[in-house]
Amino acid sequence: MKPYNPLEKENLGKSVASSLIQQATVPLGSISRFQGAGVYAIYYTGKFEAYAPLGEANSAPDGLNLPIYIGKAIPTGGRKGAVDPEISARGTSLFFRLEEHRKSIEQATNLDIGDFWCRFLVVDDIWIPLGESLLIQRFRPIWNSVVDGFGNHDPGSGRHAGKRPSWDTLHPGRVWADKCAPSKFTEAEIRDKISQHWQIRDEYNTLE
Repeated sequence: MKPYNPLEKENLGKSVASSLIQQATVPLGSISRFQGAGVYAIYYTGKFEAYAPLGEANSAPDGLNLPIYIGKAIPTGGRKGAVDPEISARGTSLFFRLEEHRKSIEQATNLDIGDFWCRFLVVDDIWIPLGESLLIQRFRPIWNSVVDGFGNHDPGSGRHAGKRPSWDTLHPGRVWADKCAPSKFTEAEIRDKISQHWQIRDEYNTLE
């Protein structure tokens, strides 16, 4: 058996993931501005039919167990290889990323921002990508694994030739997405993929 090493990269990443889950939950629609970069989890408690298992698993604000989306916000300068131990504490990249998500949900015609909650954690920049990956691997959130495109940005003027993300097909409303070519999947096909996801998840949990 391999000896446990608390300083092994994966174990340090698990520490980041566990710390995020221990954070207090807050309504996604009313987050006050704060500084820092890091990771976050978004939870859904509404009654959208395709997400019914989430409604059963989550009861806000204390019983939020199954995120619908996991993400990260890299600090300004992080992508340029800047070496600064305090870089994750500066700027407001995590706050602005959550604000982008709030706006996307508010533009969707069949979602209510009042049904969304989140946890977030400011993290040393070198652990942000690993922490996000381990959280996605652990929870397999449906907006990360099946309904792609929630975190996409407007590609910009003259660049809407790409296909509309599945998220925008299921949740229409973002103006830029309406300019894109039709999605690879129909709404019915996306709903079928979601149904299969819940079925596989149930079978997996039964085996755990």
